[in-house]
Amino acid sequence: MASALSSSVFAAPASSLRTRARRNPPPLGARGPSNFSPLPSRALVPRKCCTVRSALLQDNEEKVVVEESFESKSIFDKERSRSSDGASEGSSTSDLERWTIKVEQSVNIFLTDSVIKILDTLYSERHYARFFVLETIARVPYFAFMSILHMYESFGWWRRADYLKVHFAESWNEMHHLLIMEELGGNAWWFDRFLAQHIAIFYYLMTVFMYALSPRMAYHFSECVESHAFSTYDKFLKAQGEELKKLPAPEVAIKYYTGDDLYLFDEFQTSRPPESRRPKIENLYDVFLNIRDDEAEHCKTMKACQTHGTLQSPHSNPEYAFEDDLGCIPPEADCEGIVDCIKKSVTSSQN
Repeated sequence: MASALSSSVFAAPASSLRTRARRNPPPLGARGPSNFSPLPSRALVPRKCCTVRSALLQDNEEKVVVEESFESKSIFDKERSRSSDGASEGSSTSDLERWTIKVEQSVNIFLTDSVIKILDTLYSERHYARFFVLETIARVPYFAFMSILHMYESFGWWRRADYLKVHFAESWNEMHHLLIMEELGGNAWWFDRFLAQHIAIFYYLMTVFMYALSPRMAYHFSECVESHAFSTYDKFLKAQGEELKKLPAPEVAIKYYTGDDLYLFDEFQTSRPPESRRPKIENLYDVFLNIRDDEAEHCKTMKACQTHGTLQSPHSNPEYAFEDDLGCIPPEADCEGIVDCIKKSVTSSQN
């Protein structure tokens, strides 16, 4: 919606992580308010059916690394590399699927670049107005995703509560970015409000259609948008950093980043354990620094979502995240895209 970008999503041996979790359980004070499964009704089956796609960040990691996660052909190249090396069974992807992924990502990059050119033309020197427009549309995909997932739930096709929790937390984070920009005067012009709101309506309808057709494509598109947001804030910090350090932080930013209830703040950062990031807000520079870092976390989450079924809430039993008894989602209560949902629904009815 820093200077070097690397993916924080990777496959990790489950056995070694289980051993580590048993030997070094986290302290009681760091377990957060949610020491229970958000899906008590789901069937418990061996953890072996799940593939671990992300790992917790080290607590002492300070450098924000983002850009390499946004290679347009990241998924395609990853699958091709696996196939050539023979590193894991089932790693080879059909030519049709590879071609489909390449087309999806090419379309996403074209759409993102087109919007960026328009914004660069309209808001070359009006930074707060540009950020207001960006944040108005940045939160749209997350409640678009939730709309489709709630529809799937109504038909009994979907039972993954973690996705709904994380996407709501992402929307909550982006909403506070928007409130910060409004407090800074980014919405002062009628034209900016009109443009941002109408782009948001079109963006919502487009994202709903895209997510229903291909969640992988929709998540990659959101990754591209968040990548642009990260880059925009990073450039702004480098250009205006000294001036920003002289300005006070908006009240809404202080309350959001340093308040007592930071459950939702932790929830959207799926690549790190809860309570591992606690921002300091002393001036306006700190505010934009944390907004930039938020966009980096959104990017990591969106990248993880592109591998179906791997997203997990940071508060879902973090101390036992890699234990065998965590369980997986029953296949009959899970599908990817509306075509897949209808197909599985018909097959289940016939059976």
